[in-house]
Amino acid sequence: MRVALFLTCVNDTLYPDTGRAVVKLLTRLGVEVDFPQAQTCCGQAHYNTGYRHQAEPLARHFSDVFGSGAYDAIVTPSGSCGAMVRELYPRMGERARAEGRGAGLATAVAPVVPKTYELTEFLVDVLGVTDVGAYYPHRVTYHPTCHGLRSLGLGERPTRLLATVKGLELVELPGAAECCGFGGTFAVKNPDVSAAMGADKVRSAVSTGADVLCAADNSCLMHIGGTMSRLRVGMRPVHLAEILASTEEEPLA
Repeated sequence: MRVALFLTCVNDTLYPDTGRAVVKLLTRLGVEVDFPQAQTCCGQAHYNTGYRHQAEPLARHFSDVFGSGAYDAIVTPSGSCGAMVRELYPRMGERARAEGRGAGLATAVAPVVPKTYELTEFLVDVLGVTDVGAYYPHRVTYHPTCHGLRSLGLGERPTRLLATVKGLELVELPGAAECCGFGGTFAVKNPDVSAAMGADKVRSAVSTGADVLCAADNSCLMHIGGTMSRLRVGMRPVHLAEILASTEEEPLA
């Protein structure tokens, strides 16, 4: 099986280790991974800020880059960007059609929408695995980010994967379904509310006694991690892909 890695601009710029972890993990599972060099932002930031028309060229470009028949699937370590493609690209196409601008956008994005998977979806639903041979000897609590929880409906897929990791102790996060307060531009437009929500999330995480807070979106982990740093709580935010890529031979610190 050959897949294209949609890393996302946040990961490419700030968290390249997550992309390396995805490649390491999928390669270990026998998947051929390609990284299309022409990939750019999916347009989520534009769309969420109200610039829908400006997001349309980015959606078309995404389809141009990833729509090749050479790929069996498009895999991303981001629930929010995965949701942008799967949920909002079709909506953008239908809005363009309703506005009398034709079916061009809907037609352009149609090939990539059903082939785009968040990492845990791909592992559990496509590869049919929950035990990926990982080793991570830490106490971990999992935060289900909003897009993964509500838009993609990831459900128990991430925790099923974490539960099979050798050495890992998984503890439940109180109020797990509550937003961490990031919300992309929400954190910029409503900084006080965002910071308060982040502090609530960190307090809940600290109450578990875990060493690590894990999530499947680095944008949310960036917000939570910044709050952890300011509050000096001694926990670490770690992307799920990095935990699953860790092995006894190549442990993640």
